[in-house]
Amino acid sequence: MMILRSSPPSPFGRKIKLAIGILGFDQEVRIEKADPTDASDSIRKQNPLGKIPALILENGTVVYDSPVILDYLDHRAGGGKIIPSEPDARLAALTLQALCDGILDAGILLVYEGRWRPPEMAVQKWIDHQRGKVQRALDVLEAAPPQLDAIPNVGQITLACALGYGDLRFEGKWREGCPQLVKWLDDFASRVPAFEQTRVTA
Repeated sequence: MMILRSSPPSPFGRKIKLAIGILGFDQEVRIEKADPTDASDSIRKQNPLGKIPALILENGTVVYDSPVILDYLDHRAGGGKIIPSEPDARLAALTLQALCDGILDAGILLVYEGRWRPPEMAVQKWIDHQRGKVQRALDVLEAAPPQLDAIPNVGQITLACALGYGDLRFEGKWREGCPQLVKWLDDFASRVPAFEQTRVTA
């Protein structure tokens, strides 16, 4: 059995959990909680960067991070499932994944800024820089929401997790100016039961 090291609030871990559900690997993966901030957690041995998610295969090989794990799971499922085989569709899915991973990276940096840095040491220019990344990406996606495939691809999975993270950590403020993305996420959630099953509130 494979082991997924992750943490319930992690949007990158959620990407993998959604893929596991979509691809039907629920009975082949055991999820074990990891704390990247705990120096004694074995995640630092499994992934020298101490980052989650990490997928431990049956033979002990550790695969990280989320785009690589998704690629592995797609291959294990026979290929062409969540990563399209057709070149143009593949490029579009991977590019969407990169854009939405960027939203997540910026969002997590903003969370860490508030969690770890004393308010008097905050650099507003840097905070605005991260917020700008998120807003520009949301503006592009709101103007032309991606289609939702019968089997959601890695880009669509990542977009759902990025929007879900906005709900979790930023009080869903993204929803105010993104009615098309709200509809898109509702559609995604209705098609992918694992999205609701992996929702956390804290």
